[in-house]
Amino acid sequence: MKISQVGVQLYTLRDFLKTPDDIAASLKKVRAIGYEAVQLSGMGPIDEAELVKMLDGEGLVCAATHEGADNILNTPEKVVDRLQKLNCKYTAYPCPSENYYQNKESAMELAKGLDAAGAVLRKAGQVLTYHNHSIEFLRFDGELMLDMIYDNTDAQNLQGEPDTYWIQHGGGNPVAWCEKLAGRLPLLHMKDYKINSERQPAFAEIGYGNLDWKAIIAAAEKSGCEWYLIEQDRCDGNPFDSLKMSFDYIKGNLVD
Repeated sequence: MKISQVGVQLYTLRDFLKTPDDIAASLKKVRAIGYEAVQLSGMGPIDEAELVKMLDGEGLVCAATHEGADNILNTPEKVVDRLQKLNCKYTAYPCPSENYYQNKESAMELAKGLDAAGAVLRKAGQVLTYHNHSIEFLRFDGELMLDMIYDNTDAQNLQGEPDTYWIQHGGGNPVAWCEKLAGRLPLLHMKDYKINSERQPAFAEIGYGNLDWKAIIAAAEKSGCEWYLIEQDRCDGNPFDSLKMSFDYIKGNLVD
């Protein structure tokens, strides 16, 4: 992993992205920390052309986006258009609605929809990925929902954006999932996992939790990962400080 492959999932900074001025100021801070790429999510309304100008001005790459789940499934052509405007190849289906994790049939319906949407993006030279939470570690007839999603979609139409925290939260193994998605792993959500003083799982800066990052990164690299995206859903303090802590740990311990 090279430091140029490490980006920020901007959902981490959602409270600082409400207006175009907020977005501009936040992108400047992200670049000042050292990041060279971002994943777009959690932002207030902004024209794509204005956003691209901001990114280019800071020397930031749009590595990927998260698009609305309904937009991906129901109007994938609009997603194609947005990605083209952003000069971006990758997006991710962010989270399934409750309708899709009721039973095996509903999970299969989601897989079918993702495969169809991914085919539309593939024809445009783009890639749809799947971002998991822990809900996909439900079992239907003994089979993991997340396995059902990947096993019932064409790898050309749906690739992976595994989230390390949520895999751990669901009882899975982040290293094993990086290995399982070999050749199907362009994006990785790096998110550390700790236990707080209330004995509850909590989000942590990279290197400040309990995940085995050297093993995770080695497996992700072997599986062909292109972008390593830092996300922290909740931070104990200022999220910019958390992103710097993560960046400094990665730069000092994990990059080539």
